[in-house]
Amino acid sequence: MISNERPSPFGRRPLDLPKPPVREDVLKTEEIQIERKTIVCTLRENPRGRFLRISEEGGSHFSSVIIPATGLEELRKTLCGMIQTSKDRPQPSA
Repeated sequence: MISNERPSPFGRRPLDLPKPPVREDVLKTEEIQIERKTIVCTLRENPRGRFLRISEEGGSHFSSVIIPATGLEELRKTLCGMIQTSKDRPQPSA
């Protein structure tokens, strides 16, 4: 018998039941087209609070980042700093 075939002394772990869907209200949605990328920013609210979901459409799927509303001001400051740095530094020549 291979070591990973031995029965666990803790018994079988019950299967995780799927979580019920959480109701989310959409407060505002903006779609941005940048070159070939489509980025969707959606401000939502659920029983746990408000958050911003930033999604990138990639063919048949989406990649998302979720930022709690408490972090939006920090995100704004970071983006403003990135924009300023991009303006200050010259583009590399190809």
